[in-house]
Amino acid sequence: MHKNRLRLVGVLAAVLVAGGMAAPAQAHGKHATLADLAQRHGRYFGSATDNPELVDEPYKAVLGSEFDQITPGNGMKWYATEPQQGVFDWTAGDEIVNLARAHHQKVRGHTLVWHSQLPDWLTSREWTAKELRAVLKNHIQTEVRHYRGKVFAWDVVNEAFNEDGTYRETIFYKTLGPGYIADALRWAHQADPKVKLYLNDYNIEAVGPKSDAYYQLAKELKAKKVPLNGIGLQTHLALQYGYPTTLEDNLRRFSKLGLDTALTEVDIRMILPATEEKLAEQAKWYGDLTDACLAVRRCVGITIWDYTDKYSWIPAFFEGEGAALPYDEQLQPKPAYFAIRDALK
Repeated sequence: MHKNRLRLVGVLAAVLVAGGMAAPAQAHGKHATLADLAQRHGRYFGSATDNPELVDEPYKAVLGSEFDQITPGNGMKWYATEPQQGVFDWTAGDEIVNLARAHHQKVRGHTLVWHSQLPDWLTSREWTAKELRAVLKNHIQTEVRHYRGKVFAWDVVNEAFNEDGTYRETIFYKTLGPGYIADALRWAHQADPKVKLYLNDYNIEAVGPKSDAYYQLAKELKAKKVPLNGIGLQTHLALQYGYPTTLEDNLRRFSKLGLDTALTEVDIRMILPATEEKLAEQAKWYGDLTDACLAVRRCVGITIWDYTDKYSWIPAFFEGEGAALPYDEQLQPKPAYFAIRDALK
């Protein structure tokens, strides 16, 4: 419905900011926030954050006022939570949960099972299937129990498939076979029967081999009564690769399986330098993906992968790319911010 509208609000706002006039986003507490606007549609609008940036008070002020949901970028991952076998450390995750509670924000748990950022004790030796099952079950259940009642959803298994829809050859897949995914979901559900359980991945926004693999898996898991509540579409996009035009259709087909969906790690990077044209295109994409989520009843919310370019992961991982988020490095709103507002209105 809104696909082709010109997002003039974004362009006007960018002009105001460039001209030094106060933009509405700066009057925190005096304007409807992204969270306020999303709540009118029964959605949340969140941001990821990470522990090192919590010493930045101006950053924290926007994080605490503009958003109603937080995802810890790293503090709940395996290397942080179980640095030695059987020895758990909740410091980083708890800091973010406490921050969220102080601002009445909900927390998405991220992530229980992933091939990356694993502790050395786990990756530096061979495990029998029986040994690894016990280790995996203990890790999942100890962490889920610790955060029971404090998180509304978990990314239980993260990035389980390759681009062609085959299973990623992780330590868990190679040792336990594809059944590790169903087991992980069952174990998480036993530890917290009320929390929503998701599978989460990137490059599954469009209909294609990778999202088809998740669709098939989700269908099989539902048929076997495995506790799966939703699919998280990370939505790390890049202007040079084109917009995933089948996003809304894709969200809809997962809904028809009785699953929630969420856009869980949104950013839209570009080849630097950022130009007015690129920022306008980026703004349109942010508006379009917001429209897509609003159009599908079971798309429950959107989380940007931190809200400001100041703390974006993109420049360190994609050389010569960046400017991926709705706020610039000075915590000023960009055209993308106003495009999101426009879509939510």
